[in-house]
Amino acid sequence: MKRLASLDILRGFDLFLLLFVGPVVSSLAAVSDAKWTNSLAYHFDHAAWDGLRMWDLVMPLFMFMAGVSIPFALRKEVKGAGIWRRILKRVILLFLLGMVVQGGLLTFNWEHFTFYTNTLQAIGFGYGIAAICLLTLSVRMQVLTTLALLTIYAIPMMLVGDYTQDGNFANLVDATVLGRFRGDPSYTWVWSTLAFAATTMLGALSGQVIRYKELSKQQITLILVGLGLLLLALGYLWGNFLPINKRLWTSSMTLVTGGYCYLLLALFYYVIDVLEWSRGLEWLKWYGMNAIAAYMIGECINFRSVVHSVSYGLQPFLGDYYNLFLTFGNCLVLLLILRWMYRNKIFWKV
Repeated sequence: MKRLASLDILRGFDLFLLLFVGPVVSSLAAVSDAKWTNSLAYHFDHAAWDGLRMWDLVMPLFMFMAGVSIPFALRKEVKGAGIWRRILKRVILLFLLGMVVQGGLLTFNWEHFTFYTNTLQAIGFGYGIAAICLLTLSVRMQVLTTLALLTIYAIPMMLVGDYTQDGNFANLVDATVLGRFRGDPSYTWVWSTLAFAATTMLGALSGQVIRYKELSKQQITLILVGLGLLLLALGYLWGNFLPINKRLWTSSMTLVTGGYCYLLLALFYYVIDVLEWSRGLEWLKWYGMNAIAAYMIGECINFRSVVHSVSYGLQPFLGDYYNLFLTFGNCLVLLLILRWMYRNKIFWKV
């Protein structure tokens, strides 16, 4: 089946923010006291606890797009043992890659090992649940299942404990299940898996809207916009009872970020697939069509030493800005690697 160009470019945009713009902005803010750099850096950092900033949308969008791709990759009419093995394999590989990135697997030191702490692992579980739902349930039941996941997540969160970092129910579950193998305690994972799955399901539902042959592209765009606005309204309404909190991945946060994801998808879909205008955006496919490679290389390999080895003579001239220069160089090397892989049709898939 033909690839959805808008999805590749939107995924590339998300990864470009994560792997290029974000690190450069953070490095710039570290050496500049200008008001505009501080303001920019504020939006490229996570909210301290409740609330959302632009940076809090990066991970949900990544997870949402994993869901969008499911209806294009899995077909109900070709169910069989092979497809279930494929789903299980992908879940396991994403979980192991997440352990490599953030779980301390490559330290070969049990004392530094953490178990469930990374975006790829959250995507893996979300993908597995969403794929099973898509292959076994009607669209109506998929919607009801998504609502059920958010409700099941929310009930003990609203009735047990409070919404502080140490007092919330999801933190209690992580502490009980993961014990000393948990990561940063300001983020929760085990109970939040229900909400991860809901985010991925929202993406899978949007993918089915796009694939629905009875709709024109203009109608698809309007439906995506309408659903996005509906999710935003429901999410902010629910936020009055269950705080919008990305670190806990609350149900209200799932709906709000899902709404923004729908609107972003609608925008990119309309511009790229409806108007067929992608001039100046095609390079984002270097990231978007090699998402796993981009994320793994960007998170695991530091090219700063390579940049330093060929530019250390500039350090006296750049002064405090030399670190910014190294960060920019590191991000640029990754970009060039992804460009080379794209041009040579080398794509990492799990």
